[in-house]
Amino acid sequence: MANTAAPVSINQHQDTADIEFHVTYLDTETGRVRREDLHDLAAAERFASAQLRDEHGWAVVDHVTVQQSSRMVA
Repeated sequence: MANTAAPVSINQHQDTADIEFHVTYLDTETGRVRREDLHDLAAAERFASAQLRDEHGWAVVDHVTVQQSSRMVA
């Protein structure tokens, strides 16, 4: 019987999905929009809440799937 399985790519298991939480916020002291990247949702929400210092402050937490690959460079 012939082998009907699809060939396995050498790169198949190198890419892994990773979750990050990007907190974009207004730094009211400087007037600049900034971003912090965190790996824990609770920490991201705490950080976002801490940025709400006055009535002009705002913060947004985005759930981001990041593709990371490990590659060797010669």
